[in-house]
Amino acid sequence: MTLDAAIRLTEVLLALAFIQQGAEHLRRFRDEQVLFLVRTALCVFVILGIGAPWPLGGLALLSLVILHRFRGPYNGGSDRMGLLALWCLVLSQVLPTEKAREIAFGYLGAQLVLSYLIAGWVKIRNPDWRSGRALRQVFAFSVYPVSERARDWAARPRVLFAMSWAVILFELAFPLTLVSQPSLVVGLALAAAFHLANACLFGLNRFFWTWLAVYPAIVWLQGRLF
Repeated sequence: MTLDAAIRLTEVLLALAFIQQGAEHLRRFRDEQVLFLVRTALCVFVILGIGAPWPLGGLALLSLVILHRFRGPYNGGSDRMGLLALWCLVLSQVLPTEKAREIAFGYLGAQLVLSYLIAGWVKIRNPDWRSGRALRQVFAFSVYPVSERARDWAARPRVLFAMSWAVILFELAFPLTLVSQPSLVVGLALAAAFHLANACLFGLNRFFWTWLAVYPAIVWLQGRLF
C-alpha cells in the first residue's frame, strides 16, 4: 500500500467514524448540535475529496473547540485516538517533504501498535486481570448495557480466566505481527474481532470504528519497515 493510498483510506474511515460519533449529539443541546453538524459537513467533504486538505484542517481546528466544550476528550481513549489520527493526517498532508509526511503518518501507526502493547502490559501487572477477577467484575457489575445473558458469564470463572489471559497475551504479542504482511492481517483481524465483541457486549462502538480507521497506518508502516 502506498503512502498516499493509506492516508486517503485513513481519512475516509476516520471521517465515517466521526459521523457515527456525531449522530449521538443530534438530540442534545443546541450548541452540541451545531458543532457536530459542522463536523459532519466537513467529514462529507473529506470523504468526497473536495477541497483537500482544507476540510481536514477545519476538522482539526474544530476538534479544539470540541475539547474546550467538553473540557477534554470526554469519551476517553477512543476520542484520544481519533484526535491523534486527525492531527497526524493533517501533518501528513501539509508537511513539505515526503520524509516528513512519512514520519507523521508512521507515528500514527506506531502509536496504534503501542496502544495494544501498553494495554497488555498494564493488564499483566494487575492481579485482578491475571486471576480473571477483573473480567468477572466487568460482566457482573458493569454500568454498560450488558444483557442478562451476557452477565451470566460472570458465573464462569474458568472461562473468564482463560479469556483474560487470551486478551493479555494477544495484546503483548501484537507487535510481533509486524514481521510479515500475512501475520499482520491475522493480527488486525483478531484485534478487530476483539473490538467488535466489546461493541456488541458493552456498547463500546467508538473504539471499534476509531481503531479500524487507523489500521491502514499499520499496514503501510509494516510495508515500509519490512
